[in-house]
Amino acid sequence: MSETAQVSSLPLPPMQYVTLFSEENSKRGRTPRPPPPITDNYSMFGNPYNTDDAVIRPLESQNIRRLYPNNYDHRRELKKLNHSITASFLDLVDICIRNPESEARATKIDDITLLFIHMHHLVNEFRPHQARETLRVMLEQQKRQRLEIAERFRRHFDKSVELVQQAVSTIPEPSETNIKLLIDIERVQPSEGNASNQSNEDGCAEEDRVLCQIIDSL
Repeated sequence: MSETAQVSSLPLPPMQYVTLFSEENSKRGRTPRPPPPITDNYSMFGNPYNTDDAVIRPLESQNIRRLYPNNYDHRRELKKLNHSITASFLDLVDICIRNPESEARATKIDDITLLFIHMHHLVNEFRPHQARETLRVMLEQQKRQRLEIAERFRRHFDKSVELVQQAVSTIPEPSETNIKLLIDIERVQPSEGNASNQSNEDGCAEEDRVLCQIIDSL
């Protein structure tokens, strides 16, 4: 007999998926592409879902009988469900003690299951509020971190300004001795253009210098 091919409904182990994203595959563009977004029906944990469904599906859409009115207080209903579950559990224990084979045991188990479904549904209705609160806490944390960074930067900036002012205050004031030591560089070392003009005006040719020496000797 041929062996029946078994196909696992679960994804591959993580390491078999991670090895597909090696450096060689990344350079050659062989890494798996991300799955396309779901735009129609899909199945999760064996239950069919639609992308147009509400985040918190009402009980009527799941063919579950509602035990509380449409307008209700979550806290009050959760307390009532908690008391009902406790009382139903005590009734179930009493039934199991008196007559475990009776049909009342299965009925009471169904009642407890329905109560837990309602409690789970009421808790899930707080998920959007929980998401908003989580986002608010994250934003407040980021704001606090940025304010702390800005405060540290301001302290460092003030410290730098103080150090610069201290360094400037330690520079001695100019005195008469220091003023006398100042040298006019333009007067001591004139530019090349001025030196050449001065040599042309004051200088003379070699023949003229010899004639001047002869006249001076006479």
